[in-house]
Amino acid sequence: MPDFLMALPAPEAPDGDPFERCLVDVVRVLGLDVVRGSGIDDYEWGHFVRAALCEACKQETPFPEQSFEVLLRAAVHDTDPSFNRWFVEAALNGFGRGRVRSRLIGYLRTGTDVERAGAARAWYWTALPLDHPHLRTPRPDGDRTEPDDGAVGVREWNEAALREFVDNEDLDVRRCILPGLPLRPSAYPAQLHRLVEEAVAIARSHPDPYLQHRVEHQVRG
Repeated sequence: MPDFLMALPAPEAPDGDPFERCLVDVVRVLGLDVVRGSGIDDYEWGHFVRAALCEACKQETPFPEQSFEVLLRAAVHDTDPSFNRWFVEAALNGFGRGRVRSRLIGYLRTGTDVERAGAARAWYWTALPLDHPHLRTPRPDGDRTEPDDGAVGVREWNEAALREFVDNEDLDVRRCILPGLPLRPSAYPAQLHRLVEEAVAIARSHPDPYLQHRVEHQVRG
C-alpha cells in the first residue's frame, strides 16, 4: 500500500445545478457586493462569491438569521472539498459551532444522498477556529457569548456517520464519509463495535480503489 493518500474523487454531477442556485441565494440574503458579468463561467462565479463572503466575514457585521440555512446549503452543495470551507467558516463564526454541527448531522441523517455526501465534506471544516468573534449573530435570547466547545456534536456525528457508511450503498456517500470516520472500536460505545468491524470489511472488499486505499491508511494509522 503506497504511503500517499489518494485525493477524494469528484462526485458525479447531479441533475441541474443546485450549487449555482445556492450561490445566488448567498449573494441575495447576505447582500454581497458581487455581480456576475457576462463571460463569467460557473467556476469563476463560485470563486467571486466565496471571495465576497470572506470579505464580509472580515468586516464582522452579524449576518441575518435567514443566512444560516443559506450558508449551510451552499456548503453542502459545493462539491469542492477545499473551497466549501468558506461557507462553513462563515456559518461557524456567525452562528456558532454547535448549531452548524447539529444542522450537518441533520443533513447526514435525513438528506438526499447528494446532501449526505456534501455534509460529510463540510463536516471536516467544522473544527476550524473562530477567527471573527464579533461576527456572531445573537441567539433568540440575545446572548452572543455561547461558549465554543470543540467537542460538541462529535460523538453524535461519528455514530451517525458510522451507521450511514454501513447502511448506505451510495458510492459518493461512502467516499465522503470514510476519511473522517474513526475506525477504532474504542471511539464508540460497545454496542457499535460490531459496526466498526463491518465498516472496515465493507471498505476492504469494495471494488472502489479509493475506499480500499483509504481504509488501509486509517486502520494502520
